[in-house]
Amino acid sequence: MIGFEILSRKRAVSAELVEKFRKLPVANISDCMSRMAAGGARLRPMHDGTLLAGPALTVRTRPGDNLMVHKALGLAQPGDVIVVDAGGDLTNAIIGEIMTSYAESRGIAGIIINGAIRDSGTIRRSAFPVYAAGVTHRGPYKDGPGVINGTVALDGMTIEPGDLILGDEDGLLCIPFDQAEEIYQKASAKHAAEEVTLAEIAAGKLNTSWVDARLQELGCALPAQK
Repeated sequence: MIGFEILSRKRAVSAELVEKFRKLPVANISDCMSRMAAGGARLRPMHDGTLLAGPALTVRTRPGDNLMVHKALGLAQPGDVIVVDAGGDLTNAIIGEIMTSYAESRGIAGIIINGAIRDSGTIRRSAFPVYAAGVTHRGPYKDGPGVINGTVALDGMTIEPGDLILGDEDGLLCIPFDQAEEIYQKASAKHAAEEVTLAEIAAGKLNTSWVDARLQELGCALPAQK
C-alpha cells in the first residue's frame, strides 16, 4: 500500500555531537541558521522543561492513528527522538502515559507529536521530554497507514531520519545531518559572544551605540543632541 511502509534509517548524528549541542540554547543555534528553521510555535514542551536532544526517528501517520508510533517505539534505539507528524490534528491523542513510560524505559530521548497527547498532568510532572501541539482525552485509532523513517515536515521544517533534533523551553529545531558540525561551531561562538554581553550588562558597561547608528543608517530622524 502506498504510504504504509517501514524504511531503514541509513545514518544518524553521533552521540558525541548530541552531547556538544546540549550545552547550547536553541535560540543561539536558530540565530546561526539565519532564523529560517523552526518546528512551529504550536509545538510546546508538555513535560517539565528538560532539554531534548538526539537523532530523529521519523513517523508520518494518519491524523488520530498511532499504530506506526507503537512500531517506532520498538524500533527506536536508546537516545533516539521519535518525531511524529500526525498532521497537526488535535481530535485524538496520539500518545499518553503508557506510551511515554514505555519509551522512557527503553532509553528513548523524547517524543515530538505534531498532534495531541493525553494524560497531560502526568507528562507535565515528568522529566521525559514530550512536545506536542495540544491535549485531548480522546484516544487514538490503530489502523494505519503511515511511514517510518521517511521525510517529515513540521511547520515547514524538514526532518530527515538521523538529523539532530533539539528542544528546550523556546521550542524545537532540526539540525541537518550534513551541516551539524558547521552549525555547532557557529552556534558555540554565538553563545560565547552572548556570555560576554551578559557580563558587560552585569558590570554596567554595555555599549549600545549601535542602536543609534543603525537608526541613522535606516533614515530615522533622531532628536538633536543638546
